[in-house]
Amino acid sequence: MKGKYEKLLDRGRSMLPSATREGSRFEVPPPDVATIGSRTIIHNYERVCRDLNRNPRHVLKFLLRELGTAGSLEGGHVVLQGKFTKKTIEGVLKRYVDDFIICPICKRPDTRIERRKRLQFLLCEACGARSSLSYLR
Repeated sequence: MKGKYEKLLDRGRSMLPSATREGSRFEVPPPDVATIGSRTIIHNYERVCRDLNRNPRHVLKFLLRELGTAGSLEGGHVVLQGKFTKKTIEGVLKRYVDDFIICPICKRPDTRIERRKRLQFLLCEACGARSSLSYLR
């Protein structure tokens, strides 16, 4: 016979999305980077954004700002002005994940970005936390 606490715990667990109950580790897909002349191309950019569950334009805005360069989204890949190593691109993507994907409260990647008026919030679907994002507008 279950006590009141166990019943409430079971009820709470049943309300969580199935993705939050999985114990798998969140990994950023490695970017497929090629340098051609003075341009750097990320060939699997669309897949990276899909795996991160983020808008490609939002990720591109962050990349361009962090790298201090110009670039464009062309089809499923990104063309950046300048030579950047794969390690540099991976570092910027990791910072993006830390700032815009991982919940600062429960450290889970089950988040989405919501815009209310002029402010952006990171909403966690695992714990229900809402954190303000004041970095990008």
